[in-house]
Amino acid sequence: MFVLVLIAVIAGALAQRIAGLGFGLLVSPVLVVLLGPFDGVMIVNLCGATSSLLILSRVWRHVAWKKYFGLALAALAGVLPGAWLASNVPEAPLQICIGVLLLIALLASQRLTRSSWRASGPVPMASLGFSSGLMNAAAGVGGPAITAYAIATRWEQKSFSATLQPYFITTGFTSLLTKYVLSGGHVPALEGWQWLAILAAMVAGIAAGDLLAGRVRPASARRIVTIIAYLGAVATLAKGLVELAAA
Repeated sequence: MFVLVLIAVIAGALAQRIAGLGFGLLVSPVLVVLLGPFDGVMIVNLCGATSSLLILSRVWRHVAWKKYFGLALAALAGVLPGAWLASNVPEAPLQICIGVLLLIALLASQRLTRSSWRASGPVPMASLGFSSGLMNAAAGVGGPAITAYAIATRWEQKSFSATLQPYFITTGFTSLLTKYVLSGGHVPALEGWQWLAILAAMVAGIAAGDLLAGRVRPASARRIVTIIAYLGAVATLAKGLVELAAA
């Protein structure tokens, strides 16, 4: 089981380096199914933020700091209700909720891709930033809502990808800390060597992404991430429904 966790972490870090996002989309469904929704999402929050921290130095000069601050402030408002949901909703309903949220976010992102409509102003930034923060804390998947904002505003890919790194650092560590406090100090029950193995898998994924970054088109990487995310969302939803039916 833990080998699958490491494979998911490597794939997520690789996608994060190439496309700017994808860690939560790839890793969250796997960890939720294997470790449960609360522990799984806590690990996704920690690893996603750490992965972005490792990537940030490589993309620093392309970060759009004004957009980062606007989106981060909106996202932080959504972290608390998302963390409350993760801490108080029973496991099976939470898995169903995570699966449904993922599917809705993915479908909305794809619909916006095919639309000619262009958003502007503070309302899309505030609403989608809030949604991203809530989903990041509850499900470990803040990327789809921010991707929807990037698509709707026609945000240039290189700047978008770079700006996501400080954004995910902020939302990931804030979500982790908030859930730690609301759960009374709960920490995922992993051994020391397992934490080190997860860190090594992250570094390996980022290193592989460095090698492939110039060869794989970000659009292609996003397509692959989206397909896997759909599969993961369906698996998470199905597991929650089965456990709810068996209860």
